Amino acid sequence: MFDVEPAAPAAAAGPDPGAPLAVRMRPATLDEVLGQDHLLGPGSPLRRLVDGSGAASVILYGPPGTGKTTLASLISQATGRRFEALSALSAGVKEVRAVIDAARRAAVHGQATVLFIDEVHRFSKTQQDALLAAVENRVVLLVAATTENPSFSVVAPLLSRSLILALQPLGAADIATVLRRAVEDPRGLGGTVAVTDDGLDLLVRLAAGDARRALTALEVSAQTAGDGPITVEVVEQSLDRAAVRYDRDGDQHYDVISAFIKSVRGSDVDAALHYLARMLVAGEDPRFVARRLMILASEDIGMADATALLVATAAAQTVALIGMPEAQLTLAHATTYLATAPKSNAVTTALSAAMSDVRAGKAGPVPAQLRDGHYAGAAALGHAQGYRYAHDAPEGVLAQQYPPDDLVGVDYYRPTGRGAERELLSRVQRLRDIIRRR
Repeated sequence: MFDVEPAAPAAAAGPDPGAPLAVRMRPATLDEVLGQDHLLGPGSPLRRLVDGSGAASVILYGPPGTGKTTLASLISQATGRRFEALSALSAGVKEVRAVIDAARRAAVHGQATVLFIDEVHRFSKTQQDALLAAVENRVVLLVAATTENPSFSVVAPLLSRSLILALQPLGAADIATVLRRAVEDPRGLGGTVAVTDDGLDLLVRLAAGDARRALTALEVSAQTAGDGPITVEVVEQSLDRAAVRYDRDGDQHYDVISAFIKSVRGSDVDAALHYLARMLVAGEDPRFVARRLMILASEDIGMADATALLVATAAAQTVALIGMPEAQLTLAHATTYLATAPKSNAVTTALSAAMSDVRAGKAGPVPAQLRDGHYAGAAALGHAQGYRYAHDAPEGVLAQQYPPDDLVGVDYYRPTGRGAERELLSRVQRLRDIIRRR
């Protein structure tokens, strides 16, 4: 069993004993806030806000369970400030304007207003724009919380008027402290249940840096344990799987798929399978994963293993035909094949270079012999005259100008020499020599 640390003092008013454990254990003072020391140093903007002396609006950005709502609650307790809270899930422009009007009336009597907006990334551009004047003129002190990168989800004018404070996932030691405190604190379980060291370690791992998830898991495990201790077996019985921190509509979605693709590109099959598992456990659309694998097959493997595209395409078709959960095996199959395949971006760079030349104006007339000759008058224009049919040559290749005049001799495709492109190195050069009469 772990040694119990001294319990933190409870809030003066005391939490509702019927509330969830995560709510009851919400820090009542800054001293109870864990894992955000980088934001809470003496004189920091956030500490000044909580102390009641700060004047800058802030956007609290971080993953779930890191203390965004807690910090907003502490700011609301600052002396002499009104507190208004809106949820982006339910509030519209009308509600935003009503709060601002009330704040203006309060300001006439010398009373400042803190406006807390949870999940601000779900506000539309119109709703966010409605806040601008009030924030700029300090009619309200805005405290907004978001799990998504505000650079992508908050309008630029509002960003420029606010401090962006990034909260970090709690470390294992912080989560362990949160759990120990909840076991012993009168606001929590009040010492009515014991937790084995192994049970605590498992709860910490399952939390993945999310204090709310840790406390929820502890509460459920305590109910399962009854009069006994919370052991590994009790935790496993209570939670059939670890909830994965992954928001399919947020920037975590993009972070994980980005890490997945980069791991496949980097040939780290184990990391690729890890990120694939995270997406599958979180319920990601398997068709989305399959589409990204098809793109990667051409972008990052290409002619080094032309079969990679066939494997990725077959995987996408299989996913569409059989669905989940069986399709997860197909995705693992394709991920493993693509991650271990030889890599080449020669096709990608070849197309990029060709398109750059076209955009730069290097798109001269099609050589006359290559133009369409299947219409009346084509011969009189010289179209298709002198065209040489490649199959008439013994090797099926002959000397002939194919590109426009100003691109003759330009090499776009440059085989890397990896995988099947090893053979293409000499073959492509031999073909160019014949076609260009070298």
